[in-house]
Amino acid sequence: MAFDRLLEVRWYTTEEVARILGVDASSLRRWRTALPPQGPPFVQVSDRVIRYSSVDVEAYLQARRVDPMAA
Repeated sequence: MAFDRLLEVRWYTTEEVARILGVDASSLRRWRTALPPQGPPFVQVSDRVIRYSSVDVEAYLQARRVDPMAA
């Protein structure tokens, strides 16, 4: 993501991304601490503050899109 766009995108909390993905927030926390980390890219603002870029969440979903017609 280009730096000039960094502040233009929407930033989501763990709970908001969990709702978008239809998973429990604990799943996102577990994915972040897995080795290697899983799930969408995130920014660790502080020890207790994590944010997810709307651009990264969308790219994460697009990368996992399965087109049955392409199989």
